[in-house]
Amino acid sequence: MHDATNRGAEAASWIDRLAKISEPGPGVTRMPFSEEHRRVLPLLTELMQAAGLDVTMDAAGTLIGRRDGPAGAPVLLMGSHQDSVREGGAYDGIMGIVLPALALGALRERPLPFAVELLAFADEEGARFPTALMGPRALAGSFDMAALDLTDADGISLRRAMTDFGLDPDALPGLRRDPAGIMGWIECHIEQGPVLEAEGEALGVVTAICGIERHSARLTGEAAHAGTVPMALRRDALAGAAELVTAVEARARATEGLLATVGALRVQPGVVNAVPGAVDLTVEIRAPADALREAAGAELTAEARRIAGARGLGLEMSRTYAQPATPCDPGLQDALEAAIRATGGAGRRLASGATHDSSAMADLCPVAMLFLACRDGISHNPAEYCPPEVMGRAVAALVEFLARLAPRRG
Repeated sequence: MHDATNRGAEAASWIDRLAKISEPGPGVTRMPFSEEHRRVLPLLTELMQAAGLDVTMDAAGTLIGRRDGPAGAPVLLMGSHQDSVREGGAYDGIMGIVLPALALGALRERPLPFAVELLAFADEEGARFPTALMGPRALAGSFDMAALDLTDADGISLRRAMTDFGLDPDALPGLRRDPAGIMGWIECHIEQGPVLEAEGEALGVVTAICGIERHSARLTGEAAHAGTVPMALRRDALAGAAELVTAVEARARATEGLLATVGALRVQPGVVNAVPGAVDLTVEIRAPADALREAAGAELTAEARRIAGARGLGLEMSRTYAQPATPCDPGLQDALEAAIRATGGAGRRLASGATHDSSAMADLCPVAMLFLACRDGISHNPAEYCPPEVMGRAVAALVEFLARLAPRRG
């Protein structure tokens, strides 16, 4: 426990130093291929070299720290991303680079039967360009080169930003890795939710990254004077939308593992003395199993039709986005749980409702994630916080995980 306390304090010190490399303003703002990205690289290099890793950068701007294994040994990939959302927190992403580095440093004098690469990806959040996950997608061979023409708010293309950063975007296809020599991918991340903290657990094992689908709906009634049209004769689009919102919440509350959200509503004409004539709304559904998510989408679409029919409303509803779930590898889950239990935790398993680098790495190799409890479940916010003792427990679990792990190939 003494080692865990020391490692937690060391992790907190690194996090504090890294968080200072940010655009001015609240929290941490560090965009990919920016001046702040350039300035964070020497510090991440220092972190990796302190762990005994040889450091290079690939054409996607991924900083790679490598520890060789025996000749012909497979490689275990670990890491996360250096970038943040605008005015985000100090832990999301970059903590997943710090903790494995400290674990590898603790094992510096101990031979491992496999190689390890620690990856610091340039862009996971998609906060600058309307694309994300370029680093892992390049490794998996799933990156769409057309994304290089996408531009940021200042009209700078991704290609130009990378070129100005000293990278060669045309070399991205050559980054594709052979899965035969890769054991898997491990990512450490704050939970970004309140479950672990509420249960008094420092660490958890991720079972899957939830799939996501989004629907847009438009309910159309008839705008009318609020003082002259009797209630029984109204075709109130907002009343129908309210019924649908309640149905979305009820469906998710009644279904284990399902998350459903109406996050945007636009009411027309939107004035105090008029019956609403039209409402546009969104429905987002997340679940760790695609069948569960798709069934919910179909049932809620049918419920929207029922509501519209009963109220005499028009309905236009369509699915606008779908992303499949990413199941985590059972063997790596078991190994992480065993390491957590060996260091005093319960090994709680839970799904991730947020997308991570792991979702793209799954196209290359088996993936697994270690979740850390964060204060009040807050993330993407300057108040984001992971206690040093939790980070220390995570480093101890990673040391145990690495020391126990047997070589296997993808």
